Amino acid sequence: MLFGKQKRVVNRILIVEDEPLTAFDNERLLSDEGYEVVATVDRYRDAVEQLDRDKVDLILSDVRLTGERTGIDLAKLAKDRRIPVMYVTGNPPDDARELVIGCLLKPYTDRTLKAALAAVDKFLRGEKVRPSKGLTLYP
Repeated sequence: MLFGKQKRVVNRILIVEDEPLTAFDNERLLSDEGYEVVATVDRYRDAVEQLDRDKVDLILSDVRLTGERTGIDLAKLAKDRRIPVMYVTGNPPDDARELVIGCLLKPYTDRTLKAALAAVDKFLRGEKVRPSKGLTLYP
């Protein structure tokens, strides 16, 4: 595209976060940036129900969730369904590379999250990406 913005691959995002303030801040920021937040949930079960109901382009998930199941369980399910996941966590699991497309380390700022989402979008379009601070992408 010569002029104008490239069309985003990621438009519809599911937020899976057990910390209410972080979840609220992410939802607000993503909405302000023009993303459609499909839902914000804190449990694996609720995330799966949402995935059964709605099309989702990307899942932003913490590793620790409310309840017995984790973001690792969610990433495994999402991988089977071919839905990309980006962990937003302070402690990524050792097998993150096999499960998710990337990991944004907590704590992060609004600016860092926006840059990470832009990088993920480019990555999903097959473009070469230089990850921003705190972001790791897994080819």
